[in-house]
Amino acid sequence: MSRRDPLRLLRSEVGLTFRRPRNLALLGVLAVVPVLVGVGLRIAGDGAEGPQAFLSQVAGNGVVLTFAAFFVMVPLILPLAVAVVAGDAIAGEANLGTLRYLLTAPAGRTHLLAVKYGNIVIFAFTACLVVAVAGLAAGFALFPVGPVTLLSGTTVPLADGLLRIGLVALYTAAGMAALGALALAVSTLTEAPIGAIAATVVLLVVAQVLQAIPALSAIKPYLLTSWWNVADGALRDPIGFDRMGEGLLAYLAYVVIFGSIAWARFTGKDVTA
Repeated sequence: MSRRDPLRLLRSEVGLTFRRPRNLALLGVLAVVPVLVGVGLRIAGDGAEGPQAFLSQVAGNGVVLTFAAFFVMVPLILPLAVAVVAGDAIAGEANLGTLRYLLTAPAGRTHLLAVKYGNIVIFAFTACLVVAVAGLAAGFALFPVGPVTLLSGTTVPLADGLLRIGLVALYTAAGMAALGALALAVSTLTEAPIGAIAATVVLLVVAQVLQAIPALSAIKPYLLTSWWNVADGALRDPIGFDRMGEGLLAYLAYVVIFGSIAWARFTGKDVTA
């Protein structure tokens, strides 16, 4: 096997993912939601209220719309898009009967699983990029643009605000990549892609319910969803790198644990039955 084979297989997988109409539709929805949020806040005007202080600032600064879009989409919409791609990664191939043919290639199961996960990570980062770009485009079109007032009350230049948008997008993408590892592990447990997707979404909903129960605060650090809103550290002065760093470590732990589960299951999976 040549050294170029791994990249060729990954390019093929990514090409298939981004040519699939369903996945393009998902990216289209991710692009539309920030626009809808912006239009809604535009109609509401300066009196708009939201669960985060920065939502009411959107009418005065379009850059803030991107932060608002991420806040609205992180609990369910973004995870659902990633879960669809990740849940289908193995289960979809098994359901179609193409998995056994993929495994006849000399690359091996471990390499194939790594390619599948690499594709999920690329989709997760692309999804967050789409949200960021759509939010910026809608914000520039619908609202004035200028220096950004942070949650801590400090006002920073526009360029600094744009850099913070990039930081939020990257942190959120890392969280979606961790979710992708979980969904990939679930995908190795079934040959029904809908079942894998549904199971992943149910796990997320359960985690968010547990996260909201004060009596269960001791388990919050172990819940993936508990770390998603830590991205608001980018909206403070100084930036909350310590807390965000803890979140990245939690994401890495999820990737290692569920990646290991996926590997153990996939390398021993009987795909000829």
